Amino acid sequence: MKNATDSQFRQRIAQASARLMVQEGIDDYHLAKCKAATQLGVPNTRNLPSNSEIQEEIVIYQRLFKSDTQPLLVHTMRESALHAMRMLQVFSPRLVGSVLLGTATPHSEINLHLFAYSPEEVALFLMNKGIPYELTERKFRLPARESNKTVNYPCYYFVAGEHNIALTVFNIDDVRWSPPSATDGKPMKRADLSAVEKLLQTV
Repeated sequence: MKNATDSQFRQRIAQASARLMVQEGIDDYHLAKCKAATQLGVPNTRNLPSNSEIQEEIVIYQRLFKSDTQPLLVHTMRESALHAMRMLQVFSPRLVGSVLLGTATPHSEINLHLFAYSPEEVALFLMNKGIPYELTERKFRLPARESNKTVNYPCYYFVAGEHNIALTVFNIDDVRWSPPSATDGKPMKRADLSAVEKLLQTV
């Protein structure tokens, strides 16, 4: 009976976490889990769902409650991503994250990975285009062969129309590998320009 109860609690926390991530734009799985557990009255539980369990519940939640708006939102954000990727083609852009996976919400950013010999190349490119940006950092784990080391990468953040775009700049040779996903630890899915074009054609 205890195992059944634990399983039910895990699912309830996963469902509540998914709802928080969609409705409030929380992008930190651990924060969503803790907040959901507190709302359900079990803040000290150690039986928290995995990130992949929450991701599954996000898909279910959007299918049940956002089916009339979410597909159009994803399509529109992919169009904006494609426009940005064409502009940034010299940096071999790759679309990643919720816009690629189809789980984007109105709070989501368009996340692109760029590849350059130096981050300054991207900064100069944006300046020449007259695009104001904010320089931040994004932390990624390297593949297991690198002993799970985390590295901070520069990220250029700007607004294009109604969407926020984040450009994380990797070394020119990093196009050969992809950081582990926060959801399941597998290599993060990346889509190049032609792949995004095909995604838009299939809708």
